Amino acid sequence: MRASTPHGRRRNNNQVELQHPGHGEEEGGIGGSMADTGGRPEVSLATVRSPGHPAASTTAAAAADLGHADTGQEKPTVESAQPANGAAPMGECGTEYRGLPDGDAGGPMPSSARTVSMIPLIFLIFYEVSGGPFGIEDSVGAAGPLLAIIGFLVLPVIWSIPEALITAELGAMFPENGGYVVWVASALGPYWGFQQGWMKWLSGVIDNALYPVLFLDYLKSGVPALGGGAPRAFAVVGLTAVLTLLNYRGLTVVGWVAICLGVFSLLPFFVMGLIALPKLRPARWLVIDLHNVDWNLYLNTLFWNLNYWDSISTLAGEVKNPGKTLPKALFYAVIFVVVAYLYPLLAGTGAVPLDRGQWTDGYFADIAKLLGGAWLMWWVQSAAALSNMGMFVAEMSSDSYQLLGMAERGMLPSFFAARSRYGTPLAGILFSASGVLLLSMMSFQEIVAAENFLYCFGMLLEFVAFILHRVRRPDAARPYRVPLGTAGCVAMLVPPTALIAVVLALSTLKVAVVSLGAVAMGLVLQPALRFVEKKRWLRFSVNPDLPEIGVIRPPAAPDEPLVP
Repeated sequence: MRASTPHGRRRNNNQVELQHPGHGEEEGGIGGSMADTGGRPEVSLATVRSPGHPAASTTAAAAADLGHADTGQEKPTVESAQPANGAAPMGECGTEYRGLPDGDAGGPMPSSARTVSMIPLIFLIFYEVSGGPFGIEDSVGAAGPLLAIIGFLVLPVIWSIPEALITAELGAMFPENGGYVVWVASALGPYWGFQQGWMKWLSGVIDNALYPVLFLDYLKSGVPALGGGAPRAFAVVGLTAVLTLLNYRGLTVVGWVAICLGVFSLLPFFVMGLIALPKLRPARWLVIDLHNVDWNLYLNTLFWNLNYWDSISTLAGEVKNPGKTLPKALFYAVIFVVVAYLYPLLAGTGAVPLDRGQWTDGYFADIAKLLGGAWLMWWVQSAAALSNMGMFVAEMSSDSYQLLGMAERGMLPSFFAARSRYGTPLAGILFSASGVLLLSMMSFQEIVAAENFLYCFGMLLEFVAFILHRVRRPDAARPYRVPLGTAGCVAMLVPPTALIAVVLALSTLKVAVVSLGAVAMGLVLQPALRFVEKKRWLRFSVNPDLPEIGVIRPPAAPDEPLVP
């Protein structure tokens, strides 16, 4: 629910490298002070440029202006804000990302290399979040028609719109493939940026493990052998391999495949709705039994189907003119997703007598058979299969480009930043595919609950980062700004935070233990990677094309409303 030209660690006459004393090799940084590593210079999420670089004077002046605006203290001179060698002062800029790229021209990629335009981006967001109504059936089984319909009307207001607005503002503000990792690292420091990356990547991989499961659940009524055993295991491996290869071929291919799959996947539900019209009984929509509600399954199903709006931020470095394109695409995608859920839900619950025990994942195919016959059932099953392919490739794109973005910021070893001849992050794709295979044997409900638990922790960090950016940097360049003041933004985040608390509280002990164990792994993994970097067992570097910490650049355009 996520091709460009390859990047490497390039050098030119205007760029110098971070070095150990006595060593001649370049060095990036996982971040934070390195004073405890044998006299190594501090490395935050930044690159160091020589005095001859054109940004050397302007960046210092801009950073001085920021400090003056934010603190009210006397503005430092350019000389005091930037040493003569072009390096950022030691101990400063360790927790703030101050490189705000100039819209289309900023970030690690030139505008000519950005390949994702508006329409493919809308469908990529659609598949990051939804992919269609496949998987929403459990909401009816858990709570009945009325609560299911209310859920898909109310939760977008409580959750989807706030998350999409945060993604629009911060994604346009930081248009690079690190996405939400950079948002958190710039506000809370690189340690917490890494934790954000770990939790969201793991959550994304767990989410991606759902799609082979859903794919086979929709096909098993027609091919019973796929219900379990060796045939199901071989099918999971084969499907994962084919879709991984598609991701390897490039994001442009993935975007246009998403468009074709999206149109094909939604068409049978449009037809099903037309057939259902004469059979609709509105009273069936009002059925409710508050004494027989599985709140855990109900909320997890709603939450899973209406989150992951921020996943598209890890592809922001590949988007054409992200400052304008990303907010508009999110606006259209929110409408698209909500309609794609409510239309078939109203048709299915209103035209077919209620049997809550039948409403589990895959039941829309049975409803199609009841309404239109076997031909419509097979069409829905085919659409489900192709929709799951679209969700898989979109999510894998997001997960793998996130690892690339983290490597370009020195948080992961440099081999994660290497691109294939198609411009895709090969190491990230292979790591993400391996995680999918390891997790795909879990049940649907277990996968949903586990990934929701991890996702909630990541979203809390995003909320904090969003508010901190508003408080600390109210005048920073924002191609798009949520049309609320700081107090309004805090109020907007109260209902989503309450929802997170409820989802976490309703989690089973097994899910909580496994998820908290995964969080604990991240807390240890980041210091372990710093140790590996210190020992020089693996190479870490920062992409010099990324904007420096300590730079404030003027906005590319005045703030624009989300609605075009």
